[in-house]
Amino acid sequence: MTEPAISPTAAADALTEIRNRRDQAIDATLVPGWYWPAVGGLMVAFTAAVETARPWVVAVGSVGYALGLGALVTRVALRHRAQVRNDLLGVRGGLAIVGYVLTLVALGLGSGFAADAAGLSWPATIGAGATGLTMALSGHRLTGYLRSVMSARPIGGGR
Repeated sequence: MTEPAISPTAAADALTEIRNRRDQAIDATLVPGWYWPAVGGLMVAFTAAVETARPWVVAVGSVGYALGLGALVTRVALRHRAQVRNDLLGVRGGLAIVGYVLTLVALGLGSGFAADAAGLSWPATIGAGATGLTMALSGHRLTGYLRSVMSARPIGGGR
């Protein structure tokens, strides 16, 4: 029994459809642009609440941060039902995330310690503010890079 012949046009159309579906799955897994400034804002508000050293403000700030972050994560998780697979993200994507996080931590600590050394008030909030602003301005770039890494992976192979 012979296999039916598939025309080059049909094969090209099928590959295009596969790429389109892959891109839809990738888009469904990435965090939306509003996520970065929202997390950054919550982080700054929480740090400022802690830095007041007033127990009631710390308590309200802690609960507000927990509820706010929980709501953000829940919204993203419910909106994006698909999950990024490690083989799709790859080593480059994982290293990009680790590098981004380490850069944010270094920026926050460095600016906070510098603010403290300069005698500024609320140095931890200044550090968190630098980190939150950087997240708000650059988070979409990380997301775009991760999208390009995942889109460049071979379809059906290279695992």
